[in-house]
Amino acid sequence: MKLSTEPPRHLTYCLNVHRGETWEEVRESVQTHAGALRDRLSGEAPFGLGLRLGVRATEDLNSPETRRAARQFLEAHNFYAFTINGFPYGRFHGASVKEKVYQPDWQTEERLRYTCRLADILAVLLPEGQEGSISTVPGSYKSWLRDPRQNSAIVGRLAEAALHLKRLYEESGKEIHLGLEPEPDCLLESTPEALRFFRENLFREGAGRIAGQSGLTRSEAEETLRRHIGVCVDTCHLALQFEDLAESCRRYRDEGIRLSKIQFSNALEAEPSPEAFEALRAFDEPVYLHQVRARRRDGGLESWTDLPSALDSLPLKSDIERIRVHFHVPLYFENNGPLSSTAPCLNPAFFKFLQKGDCPHLEIETYTFDVFPEALGRESIVDSIEKEFRWVLERLG
Repeated sequence: MKLSTEPPRHLTYCLNVHRGETWEEVRESVQTHAGALRDRLSGEAPFGLGLRLGVRATEDLNSPETRRAARQFLEAHNFYAFTINGFPYGRFHGASVKEKVYQPDWQTEERLRYTCRLADILAVLLPEGQEGSISTVPGSYKSWLRDPRQNSAIVGRLAEAALHLKRLYEESGKEIHLGLEPEPDCLLESTPEALRFFRENLFREGAGRIAGQSGLTRSEAEETLRRHIGVCVDTCHLALQFEDLAESCRRYRDEGIRLSKIQFSNALEAEPSPEAFEALRAFDEPVYLHQVRARRRDGGLESWTDLPSALDSLPLKSDIERIRVHFHVPLYFENNGPLSSTAPCLNPAFFKFLQKGDCPHLEIETYTFDVFPEALGRESIVDSIEKEFRWVLERLG
């Protein structure tokens, strides 16, 4: 939904919460779930969509005719698409995803081709005068990277993606930017790591790659990267790193790194206790990775790649003061027994930053509805997402 014109700001929710790998399945979710939310929240105004299109859906939309038909469907039902979640390439529900969610990574031609196809689709779906965004894998999963040449391959693929987006803008007039989404245990994990990657790798080596391939000057090549490659800030991921959200966003802006999209999401939080450890076991499920970060009393952080290993070792540690788990819980969730959430991290300073319009694309992203334990209750998915919208709108003013 369009929140304001000056500055332009749009709010949606990510359709990765719904099952669907084909375009037909995605379209069904749009018509039913998103349609119900449109009726409750948007009135007569068009309702903005955050599509999730996996590789099968992009194959279904791989012709001018199918793309035009998709746009006509959206317009006929009072929707407009302005952002796509291009992070999960393959199946995202109902089977073990875990670290496979990062495959193929940005070392591969598959990731590049898939992302360029997403951009081509979005260029057709975007309303005139509207910019588009695509969120994507933060380079690669960190443990897969053992050679500096792998980082260079990632930079090279991203440079090719930026050139594709530049050509698309010149041909269609549609400006689309790609947002690398920092996430625990990935190449880009924290704000400092992401800043260093952009400054020392992408804007240096990447600009050289573009200049060598296109005839652009290095300055023009760097401008291409800054226009078309940025970050997707997921508030759950930042909270896991115990970062200040407003300060992180300011640092990206001040470095001239595009804030492509901001995703609203919360992590689980707890103080260490036998009751908390027992309650957390209900969130150990086989589909998604649930990375864990814990802050010691001296301010240092401990980390685990998934919840089971954390639950094995945390009871043996006596110096932990706070635990955060990468399990997206609804924005309005406050507490359940010994468990709470990182909702307080989305504080007035963060929302004051958003009101300035430095990031026009805002998206609610609680995708774990299918694997919520019974302790969280079982509202309908539409009721839950509506409450999240109202939670955000109240804070955005």
